[in-house]
Amino acid sequence: MNPVTALIAEDEPVLASALQRQLARLWPDLRITQVASDGLQACQAALSTRPDVLFLDIHMPGASGLEVAERVIEDWPADHPLPLIVFITAYDHHAVAAFEHAAIDYVLKPIRAERLAVTCLRVQQQLNARRQASVEDALPHQLMALRQAQPASPAGEEPLRVLQAAAGTNVYVIPLDDIIYLEAADKYVRIVTQDSHPGTADKLIRTPLKELLPRLDQSVFWQIHRSHVVNVRAIDRVSRQLNRTRVHLKNRTETLDVSRMYTHLFKAM
Repeated sequence: MNPVTALIAEDEPVLASALQRQLARLWPDLRITQVASDGLQACQAALSTRPDVLFLDIHMPGASGLEVAERVIEDWPADHPLPLIVFITAYDHHAVAAFEHAAIDYVLKPIRAERLAVTCLRVQQQLNARRQASVEDALPHQLMALRQAQPASPAGEEPLRVLQAAAGTNVYVIPLDDIIYLEAADKYVRIVTQDSHPGTADKLIRTPLKELLPRLDQSVFWQIHRSHVVNVRAIDRVSRQLNRTRVHLKNRTETLDVSRMYTHLFKAM
Protein backbone atom coordinates (compact mmCIF):
# COMPACT_ATOMS: atom_id res chain seq x y z
CA MET A 1 0.00 0.00 0.00
CA ASN A 2 1.35 3.40 -0.95
CA PRO A 3 2.05 5.78 1.94
CA VAL A 4 -0.44 8.58 2.58
CA THR A 5 0.94 11.90 1.35
CA ALA A 6 0.18 15.44 2.48
CA LEU A 7 0.95 19.04 1.61
CA ILE A 8 1.23 21.86 4.16
CA ALA A 9 0.41 25.41 3.08
CA GLU A 10 1.35 27.93 5.79
CA ASP A 11 2.97 31.34 5.28
CA GLU A 12 4.55 31.45 8.76
CA PRO A 13 7.68 29.24 8.67
CA VAL A 14 7.75 28.66 12.44
CA LEU A 15 4.15 27.41 12.45
CA ALA A 16 4.76 25.28 9.35
CA SER A 17 7.75 23.60 11.00
CA ALA A 18 5.84 23.04 14.23
CA LEU A 19 2.97 21.41 12.35
CA GLN A 20 5.39 19.20 10.45
CA ARG A 21 7.01 18.03 13.73
CA GLN A 22 3.64 17.32 15.36
CA LEU A 23 2.44 15.33 12.35
CA ALA A 24 5.66 13.29 12.39
CA ARG A 25 4.90 12.29 16.00
CA LEU A 26 1.18 11.70 15.62
CA TRP A 27 1.19 10.10 12.15
CA PRO A 28 4.67 8.63 11.51
CA ASP A 29 3.66 7.00 8.22
CA LEU A 30 2.41 10.29 6.72
CA ARG A 31 4.78 11.63 4.05
CA ILE A 32 4.88 15.42 3.62
CA THR A 33 5.50 16.06 -0.08
CA GLN A 34 5.92 19.84 0.15
CA VAL A 35 5.53 22.88 2.39
CA ALA A 36 4.12 25.86 0.48
CA SER A 37 4.46 29.42 1.76
CA ASP A 38 1.59 31.05 -0.17
CA GLY A 39 -1.68 30.19 -1.87
CA LEU A 40 -0.42 30.20 -5.46
CA GLN A 41 2.49 27.90 -4.62
CA ALA A 42 0.07 25.62 -2.77
CA CYS A 43 -2.17 25.32 -5.86
CA GLN A 44 0.73 24.47 -8.14
CA ALA A 45 2.24 21.97 -5.69
CA ALA A 46 -1.08 20.24 -4.99
CA LEU A 47 -1.86 19.76 -8.67
CA SER A 48 1.65 18.55 -9.54
CA THR A 49 2.13 16.10 -6.63
CA ARG A 50 -1.55 15.18 -5.98
CA PRO A 51 -1.27 14.51 -2.24
CA ASP A 52 -3.99 12.67 -0.31
CA VAL A 53 -4.38 15.42 2.30
CA LEU A 54 -4.01 19.21 2.21
CA PHE A 55 -3.34 21.21 5.38
CA LEU A 56 -4.28 24.77 4.33
CA ASP A 57 -3.87 27.98 6.28
CA ILE A 58 -7.11 29.87 5.76
CA HIS A 59 -5.31 33.24 5.46
CA MET A 60 -2.33 33.26 3.06
CA PRO A 61 -0.84 35.70 0.55
CA GLY A 62 -1.65 34.97 -3.10
CA ALA A 63 -4.86 33.05 -2.39
CA SER A 64 -6.77 32.09 0.73
CA GLY A 65 -7.05 28.49 1.87
CA LEU A 66 -10.65 28.40 0.64
CA GLU A 67 -9.62 29.76 -2.78
CA VAL A 68 -6.81 27.18 -2.98
CA ALA A 69 -9.25 24.37 -2.20
CA GLU A 70 -11.71 25.54 -4.86
CA ARG A 71 -9.02 25.95 -7.53
CA VAL A 72 -7.56 22.53 -6.76
CA ILE A 73 -10.98 20.89 -7.10
CA GLU A 74 -11.60 22.58 -10.45
CA ASP A 75 -8.29 21.44 -11.96
CA TRP A 76 -8.00 18.05 -10.23
CA PRO A 77 -8.01 15.07 -12.65
CA ALA A 78 -11.49 13.60 -12.89
CA ASP A 79 -10.20 10.03 -12.55
CA HIS A 80 -8.50 10.72 -9.19
CA PRO A 81 -10.27 10.99 -5.80
CA LEU A 82 -10.18 14.50 -4.42
CA PRO A 83 -7.78 15.21 -1.55
CA LEU A 84 -9.06 15.55 1.99
CA ILE A 85 -8.66 19.05 3.39
CA VAL A 86 -7.87 20.35 6.87
CA PHE A 87 -8.00 24.12 7.34
CA ILE A 88 -5.68 25.92 9.77
CA THR A 89 -7.04 29.10 11.31
CA ALA A 90 -6.60 31.53 14.16
CA TYR A 91 -9.58 31.49 16.53
CA ASP A 92 -12.54 33.39 15.22
CA HIS A 93 -16.07 32.63 16.40
CA HIS A 94 -17.64 33.14 12.95
CA ALA A 95 -14.94 31.10 11.16
CA VAL A 96 -15.24 28.19 13.59
CA ALA A 97 -19.06 28.25 13.29
CA ALA A 98 -18.70 28.17 9.48
CA PHE A 99 -16.34 25.16 9.60
CA GLU A 100 -18.69 23.33 11.95
CA HIS A 101 -21.67 24.11 9.71
CA ALA A 102 -19.86 22.75 6.65
CA ALA A 103 -18.52 19.69 8.52
CA ILE A 104 -14.98 20.50 7.41
CA ASP A 105 -11.95 19.57 9.50
CA TYR A 106 -9.96 22.42 11.00
CA VAL A 107 -7.31 23.04 13.64
CA LEU A 108 -6.82 26.27 15.56
CA LYS A 109 -3.59 28.22 16.03
CA PRO A 110 -1.62 27.63 18.16
CA ILE A 111 -2.03 23.99 17.19
CA ARG A 112 -2.62 21.69 20.16
CA ALA A 113 -1.39 18.12 19.85
CA GLU A 114 -4.59 16.59 21.26
CA ARG A 115 -6.80 18.45 18.76
CA LEU A 116 -4.49 17.56 15.87
CA ALA A 117 -4.54 13.91 16.97
CA VAL A 118 -8.36 13.86 16.68
CA THR A 119 -8.12 15.42 13.22
CA CYS A 120 -5.51 12.88 12.07
CA LEU A 121 -7.68 9.99 13.29
CA ARG A 122 -10.72 11.38 11.45
CA VAL A 123 -8.75 11.82 8.22
CA GLN A 124 -7.35 8.27 8.49
CA GLN A 125 -10.87 6.90 8.92
CA GLN A 126 -12.07 8.80 5.87
CA LEU A 127 -9.17 7.51 3.78
CA ASN A 128 -9.84 3.92 4.90
CA ALA A 129 -13.54 4.24 4.07
CA ARG A 130 -12.62 5.56 0.64
CA ARG A 131 -10.35 2.55 -0.02
CA GLN A 132 -12.93 -0.01 1.06
CA ALA A 133 -15.87 1.35 -0.90
CA SER A 134 -16.70 3.78 -3.67
CA VAL A 135 -17.57 6.85 -1.62
CA GLU A 136 -18.78 10.02 -3.30
CA ASP A 137 -16.49 12.98 -2.65
CA ALA A 138 -18.22 15.28 -0.17
CA LEU A 139 -15.62 18.04 -0.52
CA PRO A 140 -17.40 20.17 -3.17
CA HIS A 141 -20.60 20.19 -1.09
CA GLN A 142 -18.64 21.06 2.07
CA LEU A 143 -16.81 23.95 0.45
CA MET A 144 -20.05 25.31 -1.00
CA ALA A 145 -21.59 25.17 2.48
CA LEU A 146 -18.53 26.90 3.90
CA ARG A 147 -18.69 29.68 1.32
CA GLN A 148 -22.43 30.14 1.91
CA ALA A 149 -21.73 30.50 5.62
CA GLN A 150 -19.46 33.49 4.95
CA PRO A 151 -20.92 37.04 5.04
CA ALA A 152 -22.75 37.52 1.73
CA SER A 153 -21.74 41.08 0.85
CA PRO A 154 -20.68 44.33 2.50
CA ALA A 155 -23.51 45.91 4.44
CA GLY A 156 -25.48 48.49 2.53
CA GLU A 157 -24.74 47.23 -0.98
CA GLU A 158 -27.90 46.96 -3.05
CA PRO A 159 -28.57 44.00 -5.37
CA LEU A 160 -27.60 44.79 -8.94
CA ARG A 161 -30.32 45.38 -11.52
CA VAL A 162 -28.13 46.44 -14.48
CA LEU A 163 -24.47 46.31 -15.43
CA GLN A 164 -22.61 49.06 -17.23
CA ALA A 165 -20.06 47.67 -19.65
CA ALA A 166 -17.55 49.23 -22.01
CA ALA A 167 -17.31 48.04 -25.61
CA GLY A 168 -14.97 50.04 -27.85
CA THR A 169 -15.90 53.71 -27.44
CA ASN A 170 -19.39 52.92 -26.10
CA VAL A 171 -20.79 52.20 -22.65
CA TYR A 172 -23.78 49.82 -22.57
CA VAL A 173 -26.38 49.63 -19.81
CA ILE A 174 -27.37 45.95 -19.69
CA PRO A 175 -30.37 44.65 -17.69
CA LEU A 176 -29.47 41.47 -15.81
CA ASP A 177 -32.28 39.58 -17.58
CA ASP A 178 -30.45 40.11 -20.90
CA ILE A 179 -27.26 38.45 -19.68
CA ILE A 180 -26.63 34.86 -20.80
CA TYR A 181 -23.38 34.37 -18.90
CA LEU A 182 -20.42 36.19 -17.37
CA GLU A 183 -16.88 35.13 -18.16
CA ALA A 184 -13.72 36.06 -16.30
CA ALA A 185 -11.10 37.18 -18.86
CA ASP A 186 -7.72 38.41 -17.62
CA LYS A 187 -8.42 41.55 -15.55
CA TYR A 188 -11.96 41.93 -16.86
CA VAL A 189 -15.32 40.17 -16.85
CA ARG A 190 -16.94 39.69 -20.26
CA ILE A 191 -20.71 40.02 -20.45
CA VAL A 192 -22.31 37.74 -23.03
CA THR A 193 -25.80 38.63 -24.26
CA GLN A 194 -27.88 37.26 -27.13
CA ASP A 195 -26.35 39.82 -29.54
CA SER A 196 -22.76 38.84 -28.60
CA HIS A 197 -21.18 37.19 -31.64
CA PRO A 198 -17.69 36.77 -33.13
CA GLY A 199 -16.70 40.06 -34.69
CA THR A 200 -18.66 42.22 -32.25
CA ALA A 201 -16.83 44.18 -29.57
CA ASP A 202 -16.71 42.46 -26.16
CA LYS A 203 -18.71 44.12 -23.39
CA LEU A 204 -16.31 44.33 -20.46
CA ILE A 205 -16.39 45.39 -16.82
CA ARG A 206 -13.51 45.60 -14.35
CA THR A 207 -15.33 44.24 -11.29
CA PRO A 208 -14.09 40.68 -10.49
CA LEU A 209 -16.59 37.82 -10.55
CA LYS A 210 -16.18 37.14 -6.83
CA GLU A 211 -17.28 40.72 -6.10
CA LEU A 212 -20.21 40.57 -8.53
CA LEU A 213 -21.65 37.28 -7.29
CA PRO A 214 -22.92 38.41 -3.87
CA ARG A 215 -24.92 41.17 -5.57
CA LEU A 216 -26.61 38.85 -8.10
CA ASP A 217 -29.74 36.78 -7.56
CA GLN A 218 -28.25 33.39 -6.64
CA SER A 219 -31.40 31.58 -7.75
CA VAL A 220 -30.92 32.92 -11.30
CA PHE A 221 -27.15 33.30 -11.72
CA TRP A 222 -25.24 30.12 -10.96
CA GLN A 223 -21.48 29.88 -10.76
CA ILE A 224 -20.50 26.72 -12.66
CA HIS A 225 -16.75 27.33 -12.90
CA ARG A 226 -14.36 29.84 -11.40
CA SER A 227 -14.46 31.61 -14.80
CA HIS A 228 -18.18 31.34 -15.56
CA VAL A 229 -21.49 32.44 -14.05
CA VAL A 230 -24.53 31.47 -16.12
CA ASN A 231 -28.11 32.67 -16.20
CA VAL A 232 -30.10 29.47 -15.57
CA ARG A 233 -32.91 30.74 -17.81
CA ALA A 234 -30.49 30.59 -20.74
CA ILE A 235 -29.62 26.91 -20.19
CA ASP A 236 -31.05 24.46 -22.71
CA ARG A 237 -29.53 21.23 -21.38
CA VAL A 238 -26.55 19.72 -19.57
CA SER A 239 -24.50 16.83 -20.94
CA ARG A 240 -22.02 14.47 -19.29
CA GLN A 241 -19.37 12.74 -21.36
CA LEU A 242 -15.90 11.37 -20.56
CA ASN A 243 -15.99 12.72 -16.99
CA ARG A 244 -16.84 16.20 -18.27
CA THR A 245 -20.05 18.11 -17.64
CA ARG A 246 -21.06 20.82 -20.11
CA VAL A 247 -23.82 23.40 -20.22
CA HIS A 248 -25.55 23.89 -23.58
CA LEU A 249 -27.19 27.28 -24.08
CA LYS A 250 -30.39 28.24 -25.88
CA ASN A 251 -29.75 29.68 -29.34
CA ARG A 252 -25.95 29.60 -28.82
CA THR A 253 -23.34 27.29 -30.32
CA GLU A 254 -20.73 27.51 -27.55
CA THR A 255 -20.82 25.25 -24.48
CA LEU A 256 -19.54 25.98 -20.97
CA ASP A 257 -17.58 23.52 -18.84
CA VAL A 258 -18.85 22.75 -15.34
CA SER A 259 -16.10 22.11 -12.81
CA ARG A 260 -16.26 19.35 -10.19
CA MET A 261 -16.96 22.02 -7.60
CA TYR A 262 -20.38 22.69 -9.14
CA THR A 263 -21.52 19.48 -10.85
CA HIS A 264 -23.85 18.71 -7.95
CA LEU A 265 -26.02 21.64 -9.11
CA PHE A 266 -27.12 19.58 -12.10
CA LYS A 267 -27.82 16.20 -10.51
CA ALA A 268 -31.28 14.93 -11.38
CA MET A 269 -33.77 15.52 -8.60
